[in-house]
Amino acid sequence: MTCIAPDRIAAPRIVVGVGCRAGKSPEAIEAAIAAALARRPGLALADIARVATLDAKAAEPGLVACCARHGWPLVAIAREAIAPDAPPGDGTAPSSAAFARFGVEGVCEPCALAAAPHGRLLVPKTIVDGVTVAIAGPA
Repeated sequence: MTCIAPDRIAAPRIVVGVGCRAGKSPEAIEAAIAAALARRPGLALADIARVATLDAKAAEPGLVACCARHGWPLVAIAREAIAPDAPPGDGTAPSSAAFARFGVEGVCEPCALAAAPHGRLLVPKTIVDGVTVAIAGPA
């Protein structure tokens, strides 16, 4: 048997869902991600496996640059994959702005969950200066 000290065990990898207003800088997106991570002690930038966003936001220059800077794969979630009539209970908070603009109940939370199969919402929607971030990962 091999014994491993608790501080040597790798943290589970997480998925960060991001929504943002057009024109947000990579720094603004990174600051919002850091704010969301700070809501759950023990999570850090190094724990991020990938970033997910709505297909309509996947080419946003600030988001693309932020992901490239950190080496995070950016996953585009098709609007059709986010059911507009999904029942509450998955922990997500509906967004009237996302529904009006994209026809979906939300961006950051549903995208994080869609890109984290068998995951659950670890950090709900966090809003920082026009950027929304949610974190999903293993239960």
